[in-house]
Amino acid sequence: MRSAPSPFTDPRQVSGPLYASADRIARRTSALHRARVSGRHAAEVIADLAAEAAGPLAGIVADLGCGRGTTTGLLAQRLPRSRVVAVDLSAALLTAARSRVPHPQQAAAVGADFHRLPFRDGSCDLAVAAFCLYHSPAPEGAISEIARCLVPGGTVIIAVKSADSYRELDQVVAASGLDPAALARPSLYAAAHSGNIEDIAASSLAVRQVMHETHRFTFPVLADVAEYLATSPKYHLPATLAGNPAALAAALRQRLPDAPLTMTSVVTYLTASREAPAP
Repeated sequence: MRSAPSPFTDPRQVSGPLYASADRIARRTSALHRARVSGRHAAEVIADLAAEAAGPLAGIVADLGCGRGTTTGLLAQRLPRSRVVAVDLSAALLTAARSRVPHPQQAAAVGADFHRLPFRDGSCDLAVAAFCLYHSPAPEGAISEIARCLVPGGTVIIAVKSADSYRELDQVVAASGLDPAALARPSLYAAAHSGNIEDIAASSLAVRQVMHETHRFTFPVLADVAEYLATSPKYHLPATLAGNPAALAAALRQRLPDAPLTMTSVVTYLTASREAPAP
């Protein structure tokens, strides 16, 4: 029997319930930001790398898998002479991304799959693919498509997480008995992660820089754990608890000590370029 695809690489999930509204990702991001105790804000790191790579550029900057547009807005601020194009499959997320751009005439929002980008060959000076490549069942193909769109010498900045990110949450869910198989479930980030992204990028691009940064998040009580857990599609929770933070918190408190939980993740930033043809 074939195993079910990961929720993060299942096209029915990605184009359906996972991002049908901006609510799930907003709650997920908010829970992590409140809990973060170490590690820089990823969007700010990416914007810094983009400004360094772009210099005085006034070309097209593509923010692929833009989500709610946090990075899109920062790119528009840091690269005011550029045209920023936000790309995502979710219409709801594109609407949220538009609201984060300070000058709408500087940006565009396009619904598209990053395996079939809406750009001519060699038309993008800079591309960003932040925390989206793990949604691809064939990330080498997505990288090849990004390379096609870059001008010779153009740059892509990629951000991924380690495959074992938030493993501590798996342990809590398994120990609670709410999903006894939690520790055996495959990582949501298995397709593209800190351990394989350099090889994936090198299939079509020249890798210039790789940085790994450990992030730590501490949830003071189980109610905070439940706020994040309710946003995860990884676990097989009872139907009465799935997506319900209050009910999840109550169920966790019945089963576990109400103690702080610290989760960790490695965030990897990779900068690569499309090599210019030899003179």
